[in-house]
Amino acid sequence: MNVPNSVNSMSLRSYAIVTSAYWAFTVTDGALRMLVLLYFHDLGYSPASLALLFVLYELFGVFTNLVGGWVGANYGLRRTLIVGLALQIVALLALTLHDPSWREWVAVGWVMVVQALSGIAKDLTKISSKATVKFVASEGNLFRLVAVLTGSKNTLKGIGFFVGAALLSWRGFDGALVIMAVALAAVLLFVIVSLENVGRSKQKTELGAVLNKSPAIQRLAAARFFLFGSRDIWFVVALPVFLDEALAWTYEAIGAFLACWVIGYGIVQSLAPRVLSALRGTPLGAFGLLLPMAATAILIAVSVVMDELKAVITVVGLVGFGIMFALTSSVHSYLILAYSTSDDETALDVGFYYSANAGGRLVGTLLSGFLFLVGGFPAALIGTAVFLIVAFVISWGLPALPTSNVQNANVAVS
Repeated sequence: MNVPNSVNSMSLRSYAIVTSAYWAFTVTDGALRMLVLLYFHDLGYSPASLALLFVLYELFGVFTNLVGGWVGANYGLRRTLIVGLALQIVALLALTLHDPSWREWVAVGWVMVVQALSGIAKDLTKISSKATVKFVASEGNLFRLVAVLTGSKNTLKGIGFFVGAALLSWRGFDGALVIMAVALAAVLLFVIVSLENVGRSKQKTELGAVLNKSPAIQRLAAARFFLFGSRDIWFVVALPVFLDEALAWTYEAIGAFLACWVIGYGIVQSLAPRVLSALRGTPLGAFGLLLPMAATAILIAVSVVMDELKAVITVVGLVGFGIMFALTSSVHSYLILAYSTSDDETALDVGFYYSANAGGRLVGTLLSGFLFLVGGFPAALIGTAVFLIVAFVISWGLPALPTSNVQNANVAVS
């Protein structure tokens, strides 16, 4: 991990522990999503049922981020991290109780509940890692450090997709879950023994403060809702089922493609400050990529409908989409910390922001299954384009960076 020299040496150890734990969690999170998607698709579940499997995962993320930010601010980020890791272990082991002979509605209900635990776990660990950055980075390197963390997380999530598909083929559903639970238990033990508390505010914060945000953070959260909703509309259910049914790809090929897409997306996120510097742009200027992303989604939809080079255009188009999405997403992750002007409010602001992120993913997940059911992959892509256009309109009104962070932005892209 390449950490800027400006990171406070006393905080570096805590940052390294939290980040390493978040990385380990991220691999299991990506692997679990791929395991569930491929395993239950193989059992014959419809796209709508597959989408329902992830509904509570995203829904509970909305509330977890709000409450988790408050808990982190009042009791420290160590507690949110430990609880998140423990809940993920419980979720992994609980899924091994599933029996293929169960009726579909029973199985869907059980997996939804277990996925809810996993969603809570994911957002508690995310709050811990993202908020920690604010306490260890100097202003001039905040964008760089956020980009490294966010990019590496998504790279590892992509690796998790591949790991999930590979473990499913190698050890089966239950075996894969047990292996991941044991590995994560070792990480949890390390965190309990090694991590000191960080991120606790100097004074108690009322729970109602989680919704009392500045106009800048409210608008950024709204843009985030539609940005991540736009991706999950095509990504969660529509694309894997399309690759399986329309292009007849193997599970390994599907897992590898999704893994490579997310890995590449993460790498571009990490390089966002350098890319914007090369383009002589500023963080806010990255929102101009939203409309080209919408156009790309429409182009892919047209190629699928006309059945003209649909495999090539889909793959190439999604690669281009991923590059633009990564730059925009990286800027988002930086701006939530840049707009947060109080250290005591950082965990609350991050929680509020990622609550909107979870809401967008929830809606995108639902639309991914149901739009595919109604109109196939092209319908999902049109939904993506609509969300991106709305995100562009909202982003147009984002205010300039706070005065204390203007120099930060200039240094970060220089």
